[in-house]
Amino acid sequence: MLTPTPFSLFCALLLCLPLAVVFTITTPTTTVSPAAGDDKPPSTLRTKLHSSTSRNPLPKDDSSLLRLAARVNPNPTPPPKKIAFLFLTTTPLPFAPLWELFFNPIGGGRKIYIHADPTRAYDPPFTGVFAGRVIHSEPTNRHTPTLASAARRLLAHALLHDPANAVFALLSPSCIPLHSFDFTYQTLTRSGKSFIEILANETGARDRWAARGEDAMLPEVRLEEDFRIGSQFWSLTRSHARMVVADRTIWRKFNRTCVREDTCYPEENYFPTLIHMRDPRGATSATLTHVDWRGCHGGHPRMYGADEVGPELINELRNGRPRYGDEEGLMKTNGSDGSVLSARRDPFLFARKFSPAAVGPLMDIAADAILRD
Repeated sequence: MLTPTPFSLFCALLLCLPLAVVFTITTPTTTVSPAAGDDKPPSTLRTKLHSSTSRNPLPKDDSSLLRLAARVNPNPTPPPKKIAFLFLTTTPLPFAPLWELFFNPIGGGRKIYIHADPTRAYDPPFTGVFAGRVIHSEPTNRHTPTLASAARRLLAHALLHDPANAVFALLSPSCIPLHSFDFTYQTLTRSGKSFIEILANETGARDRWAARGEDAMLPEVRLEEDFRIGSQFWSLTRSHARMVVADRTIWRKFNRTCVREDTCYPEENYFPTLIHMRDPRGATSATLTHVDWRGCHGGHPRMYGADEVGPELINELRNGRPRYGDEEGLMKTNGSDGSVLSARRDPFLFARKFSPAAVGPLMDIAADAILRD
């Protein structure tokens, strides 16, 4: 047997030193986003990782976020499909108890995302199914592009968070469900189309179009041919959601400061204009969120009070017929005849606006009148 020399022992020690370093270094803590198919909240997680290839948290600047979201597959992953419920709010969610009942019987099929203006207080905080669902949010104000920006931000997060998200429904804190989750899920996922109100030749359309200045929308967005008006609340297919986050050309026109605030409603103009210009065949020109503009005040629709809530009101809202806007234009564009179009009667799935004080009466009738189909 050979006797090791001091020199050979020294060489062996040098060869083992790198391995000793590897096994004694502490793994760093890295901030990552949950895996795409994970059912964890969309907010970032602090996790111990053993690889430097982990996913980074989503960018906070809109330009990078939207550019990243524009790269996702426009088609959802194989079934089961999911609905992304997008809550855009500046207040706590007064009807959270009702939404808890709506969501909780179903374990899957839905994801929840909240855009909450960070300059506002949220007391009580978001709890239950809403806990940990707030995305990176920015201040929002009426008569500015910020509400439309917030909706685009919600779409981007939902697209990136889960490739199974197939439908994206935008909701306000004053919205309530009108049907069970199962009924809502089947209606939205089986349609294959977006539901977004697209209206032409509305009163005040020219003032809205010129709100950023005379001819500021030209040449990309022409008044009669392109510019449309619609409800702020819609449900979009995944392909349309990707279309929105990928858009730069039309958004540049709407993302301008208005010279007339009283006619500045980008959140009601940008989305219907874009869908009308890019893919009208892929949309049903109606919103499935019921609203009553009779007796509106200050640009806000009628608000239902606690004393108005009852099974009769829910049935009345359910039985309403959505307005299939610009029906003449739809007949020309989609090749529909008047009889077919008039026969359409898609069900309202949500309704607004309800007073926060109505939560008690709504909970009293939830099981028998709202969540029973």
